[in-house]
Amino acid sequence: MNDAHYHILINHLPIMGFIFGTLILLAGIVLRSTVTRKVAFSVLLLAGVSALPTFSSGEDAEEIVEHMNVCEKGCICTPEMMESLEEQKHHLIHEHEEKAEGFMPFAWGLMFLSLISLFVEWKKKKFWVYTSLLTLALSVTAIYFVQEVGATGGAISHPEVRKDFKVPAHEEHEEEEH
Repeated sequence: MNDAHYHILINHLPIMGFIFGTLILLAGIVLRSTVTRKVAFSVLLLAGVSALPTFSSGEDAEEIVEHMNVCEKGCICTPEMMESLEEQKHHLIHEHEEKAEGFMPFAWGLMFLSLISLFVEWKKKKFWVYTSLLTLALSVTAIYFVQEVGATGGAISHPEVRKDFKVPAHEEHEEEEH
């Protein structure tokens, strides 16, 4: 397994972790369940921790992807097409990297706030609602940014998810009569 494969393998952990952690936290607040909130803070903490190796493996994955040929074997590409595809690839990688760098402060903040919230729950402090709501607000914000990271990362290898993608026209075949 190379670094690009490792990056692709683990990059869904922070995305799904923040989504599930936020939903669990919302349930814990609504139900006023200490156990549910503790689970949510733990999930959010683990999601933040999983963002660290995902982020650090991205740099090595970038090196691999940048040196990959954009045209597969058997694909007919003119030099102009190759140059355009290379430019797109570099732009998409750069955009993904920028989004990931912008997201990391949210991951760090959510890890820190989840630890504080776990401590507040453990000590049975009466201001649990404030730390819970603050953590919820930050986790909802983090979900927005982590989905941006995921979407830009997916666009690198999946042109069908890009905003400018157009479905190619195809011929419709008439059914053959027997």
